[in-house]
Amino acid sequence: MPSLNIKPTHKPIRNYYTELSEYAKVGAEHEGAVRTAFQNLLQHYCRQADLILVCEKTRYTPQKRRIQIDGEVVDAFDLPHGHWEAKDTHDDLPTEARKKSEAGYPFKNIIVQSPTRALLYQNGHLRLDVDLTDPNDLINLLNTFFAYREENIVDWYAAVEEFKEKVPVLGRGVAKRIETEMQDNPEFRQAFQSFHQQCRASIDSNLTEAQVEEMLIQHLLTERIFRTVFDNPDFTNRNIIAQEIEKVIQILTRRSPSRSEFLRPLDPFYVAIEKTATTITDFSQKQAFLNTVYEQFFQGFSVDIADTHGIVYTPQPIVDFMVKSVEHVLKTEFGRSLSDMGVHIIDPFVGTGNFIVRLMQEIQGRRLPQKYHEELHCNEVMLLPYYIASLNIEHAYYERTGTYEPFPHICFVDTFDTFGLMDAPHQTGEFSYFTPENTLRVEEQKEMPMFVVIGNPPYNARQANENDNNKNKPHAGVDAHVRDTFAADSNAQSKNKLYDPYIKAFRWAMDKIDDKGIVAFVTKTVLLMDKCLTVCGNIS
Repeated sequence: MPSLNIKPTHKPIRNYYTELSEYAKVGAEHEGAVRTAFQNLLQHYCRQADLILVCEKTRYTPQKRRIQIDGEVVDAFDLPHGHWEAKDTHDDLPTEARKKSEAGYPFKNIIVQSPTRALLYQNGHLRLDVDLTDPNDLINLLNTFFAYREENIVDWYAAVEEFKEKVPVLGRGVAKRIETEMQDNPEFRQAFQSFHQQCRASIDSNLTEAQVEEMLIQHLLTERIFRTVFDNPDFTNRNIIAQEIEKVIQILTRRSPSRSEFLRPLDPFYVAIEKTATTITDFSQKQAFLNTVYEQFFQGFSVDIADTHGIVYTPQPIVDFMVKSVEHVLKTEFGRSLSDMGVHIIDPFVGTGNFIVRLMQEIQGRRLPQKYHEELHCNEVMLLPYYIASLNIEHAYYERTGTYEPFPHICFVDTFDTFGLMDAPHQTGEFSYFTPENTLRVEEQKEMPMFVVIGNPPYNARQANENDNNKNKPHAGVDAHVRDTFAADSNAQSKNKLYDPYIKAFRWAMDKIDDKGIVAFVTKTVLLMDKCLTVCGNIS
């Protein structure tokens, strides 16, 4: 953490003592009453340090014991920098601290505090025992707390920046190895060409060799991180898409003694990331960790893909609000809930899986297994977020149930390409989506009557000009239905905006829920209220 400039004359310090004096006048001594003064002080200096104080934070210990921390100081990556526990005026702080430590509370950098005394523990040992009635002792406590730097987190910051800066170089290095194998290894050349044709048939008929090569690079550069973060060495054997890509990767690396030897030049860039990953035991932190890798990878390596698909994960407060809102509307308008059987839910643009994970947290525990196996659905068309979503969802289920099971309803598919299938609900065998099992999942999904469509659609509406290589892909079925509905009802001179992916997402979702249900998308107000776009009129 950065060092702070704190003096006894500063307003936050003076306010702290003023608040305590006011509590004393009314005889307030209980933790719940007196903690506010120190909380306000911490919040002020967290903002100064570009950190966030999260109060009443629920975490799980490595033994899966639920704990609730009075305050957790985190950074933008949701990595913890310190913790705070408030106690009553008459509590015995060393005894209370020992109880918290035995319960599994983090003691890397934690303040255990009452209005008149504070203990600061760092790396499990008592660092300070101060009299909070002395402003100089209070300032020493705050400076020492905020100056603490955990080595792994310092390394993580450096690794994230280096990963973003170096990933183009790393990607080009792997690309060069692939090109060499294409020239010198007939077996790999045949496997690559076969895989390319499979991708063109399943994902996009215009998919180039370079784009397929990029899929292999994504897999190679990130698969090792996934195994480390979730301690899941079997992921590539369990995931139906990873299995297919692994067949090509194994041929690619076969002429090296091992895959690790093939990728040895990349080792320095993984070590710091992996060291930090091993210290993360809380699931939500693992999820945030992978989201960061996701953003940094695409911002550094796949810039065109990031522009076309709108690479950014949805902030957790927005996800929380939307899930809670859907639950409220289900109850008030339909007399149902997210936990009810028969309420099928889909995120058609799942990204890293944040919405499905949050939905699983909202669903009643006894109902979750059936919902997981039958009524939660999602789609993703990009390989890296597809992997991350699979891991996030599967480990969220494991956290809730203690059982690890592959998520059976994530489809590797462009949602807009499934539009025509909704008009042929009993038609099978005419479409291929990468693997037989993935195809079966897509076909099963088209049969399901969705009641809730939730998510954050791709947001790139327009490119700079029609010659941009990263222009949005046309989708004949959904484009035609937009033309017959939204465009037909619009009085706008130019109707190009109606083919924005956001608008197409609403068209797809409205058809998917048919005559009743809920569509909850992150969107701009103008897309709903602009009379020229006519989306609101078609919804009503």
